[in-house]
Amino acid sequence: MNIRENNLNKLSEDEIYDVLILGGGINGAVAAASLAAKGVRVALIEKGDFAGETSSNSSNLAWGGIKYLESYELLLVNNLCKSRNRLMRSYPSTVKEVRFLTTVAKGFRYPPFLIYLGAILYWFIGRCFTKKPTFLSCRQLIKKDPSINVIDVAGGLEYSDCFLYDNDARFVFNFIRSALDYGCIAVNYVESQGAAREGDVWVTQARDNITGNQFRIRSKVLINACGPHVDLHNELTSQLTVHRHLFSKGVHLIVDRLTASDKVLAFFASDGRLFFVIPMGPKTCIGTTDSQVDTPNVSVEPDDRTFILDNANRLLNLSRPLTVEDIIAERCGVRPLAVKGSDGVADWIKLSRKHAIDVNERDRHVSIFGGKLTDCINVGDEVAKIIAQLGVDIPFANKIWFGESSRAIKKDFFHQAALMNLDNFTDPASSEPLTQRLWRRYGAEALQMLEDIRNDPENSKVLIENAEYLRCELRHAAQSEMVTKLEDFLRRRSKIELVVRRSDIINGEGIVEACDILFGDQAEKKLQEYLESFEQSPRAH
Repeated sequence: MNIRENNLNKLSEDEIYDVLILGGGINGAVAAASLAAKGVRVALIEKGDFAGETSSNSSNLAWGGIKYLESYELLLVNNLCKSRNRLMRSYPSTVKEVRFLTTVAKGFRYPPFLIYLGAILYWFIGRCFTKKPTFLSCRQLIKKDPSINVIDVAGGLEYSDCFLYDNDARFVFNFIRSALDYGCIAVNYVESQGAAREGDVWVTQARDNITGNQFRIRSKVLINACGPHVDLHNELTSQLTVHRHLFSKGVHLIVDRLTASDKVLAFFASDGRLFFVIPMGPKTCIGTTDSQVDTPNVSVEPDDRTFILDNANRLLNLSRPLTVEDIIAERCGVRPLAVKGSDGVADWIKLSRKHAIDVNERDRHVSIFGGKLTDCINVGDEVAKIIAQLGVDIPFANKIWFGESSRAIKKDFFHQAALMNLDNFTDPASSEPLTQRLWRRYGAEALQMLEDIRNDPENSKVLIENAEYLRCELRHAAQSEMVTKLEDFLRRRSKIELVVRRSDIINGEGIVEACDILFGDQAEKKLQEYLESFEQSPRAH
């Protein structure tokens, strides 16, 4: 019996959990990790895969909110910078400082030097935790990165923020994995169809979206962490809240590497929206769109591709213009923006990504609105305090629930890896040593991978061409990461589908063996399911 089936059976038992969390995006994941580590009896269900929507479609940037200086939201910038610095300290292998190169067009609403002074202020608000900003002339911009088109550019600057080295969904899943390690009963592809109070207990009607089976889950407290679907589920439970969501659609396109620079290029697009060129190993992520939509159910439209490609071609000096054929992968999701009130019109462009938590003390119901990766540790801490205020016992209230494994464990891992000469197994085309990569992705769990490689050196081999994932990583995913569909591994536990064309994955030699490792007797069925989803994709033809 695999981990998902085992947890499903536990959910179906007649037990009352302290807390049931609905949603396995970043807000639900950190809430589960925090509460489980502190000794609370927690269950979590997610209607799709963990980090399957907004939390797997970000720009991978964890930043302190420099753009909010323009609207004088200094307190928000201060809080986001503190959160960013805390993430960098807690996850030094995963959340890394990165330099940004920013251009300022001639005739822009602020002159370049004034924007530079804003960057200095931003650096001070950030406790000078990163490298100092520098002012750049057009000649210096070109020297930093010759791909930048400086026609109609008055000047620029270089400053620091940070980014996730691996994809955002991997970062979110590691909180789910941590929650599981502390006893949380988490299951993907299980959907809440509504919940109601029966006496002092919430009874949630749940459906297994894989088998169609239905069952009930009982809990003292219900946390709605459904991301952009929070409002919809609150309607099912008759919850009136102070906040609601507006939605901003964001699209990124991934193409082959456009620049030799390891810096993020930040521009203003033709309509004034922010536009990024972000390094992603051997690829580049470009975008984003930022357009208001009325529903969280969005997809990439031809106009989105045209907007991004046209701006990339305008802002960069490329050997040839980018076209639709250059797109390797696409990311599309909505940013749920928290706004007060159920009526009226809000200026969504000025809305920040800050989170808000509404609490119904009488019903012991919690709704989490907005939020972003930068602020995730604060969300986990706040939820734990709220649950305590709702009368749930927190046995280990002071337990630190976040951060990388201890230095002693890390030192031992690197020592064992050195004894094995593990970095000799590194693919020459890889951008970093294998030891660093395994530690960053798996922490202490990477020790088992060393054992697997010692027992069978074939486990150190890359299975899918042009993807930096080894056989031992697939075996680990099969055993410990609740991979239910092939896309779960290719798109979210790893970033293979973001850097390798789906057609190349399907036609590659390793995909059949990958399915055998991940799914055993169901391998052929799961591969066929993936092939059918590819055929139905708008860009497959």
